[in-house]
Amino acid sequence: MKKNNFVDIDVIAFSDLKDNECREFSYGEGDWPLRGFVTHYRQDIFAYQNRCPHAGHQLNWQPSDFLTPEKNNIVCSSHGAIFDILTGECIAGPCFGDKLKKLRCFLSNQRVIVRIPLQHL
Repeated sequence: MKKNNFVDIDVIAFSDLKDNECREFSYGEGDWPLRGFVTHYRQDIFAYQNRCPHAGHQLNWQPSDFLTPEKNNIVCSSHGAIFDILTGECIAGPCFGDKLKKLRCFLSNQRVIVRIPLQHL
């Protein structure tokens, strides 16, 4: 019997994730759970690990607050780095050219599911 090399996390009902909104999630116990977020943008969903490649800390200060005021990019609340929603690439700021760690996400029974490889845990 082959063991899965991943964990699927049920984050939110798709109907509850409005366009240009984000929802954060965490998986694991203790001081260092894996933290991430999903966003609904241009009729698609994207998931990223909630970790700034520049400073190594979470991107947001407020719950589920990851987008620029225009709602068209991801922003790091600490240093103002701007990331492309579609690719996770930093397009402005101190980590220009670096990328957020993208996580696989998909819909199952109208729920947003994020698949976390075990090596990320």
